[in-house]
Amino acid sequence: MSNTAPPPPPTEQTPPLSRARLWWEIAIVLALGLGQSAIYAIVALAYRLSSEVALGDQSTTLNPSRSDREFFDLLYQLLSITFALAPVLLVCYLLWSPRKPHLASLGLDGTRVGRDIGWGVGLVAAIGIPGLALYLAGRAAGLFVAVQPTGLGDFWWTVPVLLLSAARASLQEEFVVLGYLFTRLRQLGWGTWPIIVATSVFRASYHLYQGPGAFIGNLAMGLLFGYLYNRTGRLLPFLVAHFLLDATIFVGYPWAAATWPALFGLPG
Repeated sequence: MSNTAPPPPPTEQTPPLSRARLWWEIAIVLALGLGQSAIYAIVALAYRLSSEVALGDQSTTLNPSRSDREFFDLLYQLLSITFALAPVLLVCYLLWSPRKPHLASLGLDGTRVGRDIGWGVGLVAAIGIPGLALYLAGRAAGLFVAVQPTGLGDFWWTVPVLLLSAARASLQEEFVVLGYLFTRLRQLGWGTWPIIVATSVFRASYHLYQGPGAFIGNLAMGLLFGYLYNRTGRLLPFLVAHFLLDATIFVGYPWAAATWPALFGLPG
């Protein structure tokens, strides 16, 4: 009687996704997060443009308070941030490789971390200064609504929550717009520049609630991010850059706007 174990059954190869299945998958991923935001932003812009109040005299709040009771405001903020990351987890699941590094297709392989972070910091200066100039010019021209980065009270948890919100925006947008859409659109046979332009227009669309000027600014940011991501294939620099930009806006902007309200088009 032989003690030799029977050979394992042959490994089944996962069939490639059909084009129809890929498009359905993309639609579901976007509907769960940024695609939904884009639709709401377009409707919000139509509402603003049809209002009797001039666009330049309107305002929007990026991180509004969710309750007049401090504990529940904090709880709602944390729940909102947590559930907003569900599309990120879904994207990671869909792009997960059984072999390590599991997200190597996004350049998240644990190598060159310091270099990637350095590139991300460098991108902040390249985007942040022109972005601020564009916003101020857009406010003067009436193309931007007045953006209030936070409507939260002055609590011990305000800054940590704003930093978590910046991290949420970075993870959600860059994993979906750069990492996921670039991968899937390539699988659909799209060329490099159609992907860069399409993802940039999409990125700009869910910022339309801030006015047409926000569309222009985020379109430019998307084109730069898309071009560089296509060249490097590494997602970490853009996660770092996006986080630092939003953290600066959410935490630093209120101080600057309070110090120089006329410059930002806010009442003194």
